[in-house]
Amino acid sequence: MKELTIISGKGGTGKTTLCAAFASLARGKVLTDCDVDAADLHLLLEPTVRHREDFIGGRSYRIDWDLCSECGDCKAACRFDAIYFENGYVIDSLACEQCGLCALVCPDEAIAIKDAINGEWFISDTPFGKLVHAKLGIGEDNSGKLVSLIRRQAKRIAEEQNLSLIINDGPPGIGCPVTAAITGVDSVLIVTEPTLSGIHDLERVSQLCKHFDIPVLLCINKHDINPINSELIRAYCVANSISLVGEIPFEAAINQAQVARKSVVDFNCGEVSGIVTRLWADIETILKCE
Repeated sequence: MKELTIISGKGGTGKTTLCAAFASLARGKVLTDCDVDAADLHLLLEPTVRHREDFIGGRSYRIDWDLCSECGDCKAACRFDAIYFENGYVIDSLACEQCGLCALVCPDEAIAIKDAINGEWFISDTPFGKLVHAKLGIGEDNSGKLVSLIRRQAKRIAEEQNLSLIINDGPPGIGCPVTAAITGVDSVLIVTEPTLSGIHDLERVSQLCKHFDIPVLLCINKHDINPINSELIRAYCVANSISLVGEIPFEAAINQAQVARKSVVDFNCGEVSGIVTRLWADIETILKCE
């Protein structure tokens, strides 16, 4: 079984657009949307949810006023200023880091602890196969833990159905959810744009992959909007032994495909449709050779 994660240094570079196209082209695969903070792959794949579960990512704390003697030990111990007094001591759920110190120091055992529901995760059917995706609650933590959960579910489905490939639509940036999305995969495809911020983000995310010793492939999206920066990206690839597997030109019809909820290979996007088809063929060959 091979696993590919598509990432970018920032949002909006086209990674979900490519992932939807690969979903249409690849065979024998499971898809995931690891961008749990702002999942959008489902907008193009139109999934039918078959299984739904709450995501329990942490714990919540509440002070039982019937037991509390208002000694103030919890407030004094909290380094996050998450406990305040308002007709009794109260824990601010947004400021609380769930460290549990308040419950440890409370002499009255007045702090109740329970599992916190931080979001939901789903297993869905799409026209292109199974999709495992999730929705993290607003302002909730543990996005990396949720990413790891949906990757485990995708692997379980692939093993049960004897599928040979997992394609992950990864989150942007270099934070915890990105680390959770790339750890242990066979290859990472970075999608970048020929802008100064795109080059900077490419450097950061490629260094992250290098830290984890993960093979990196690169695709330049809208390569023709700035030929000078595209050349700088090519030079960076040569200097850092990164395989440049594709260059996609700007094409206005891509937006029309998205409005129609179609991938760029299932909609007439001019030469881009053929370029992306060949890009997937090259990536598939590389994955089989690894």
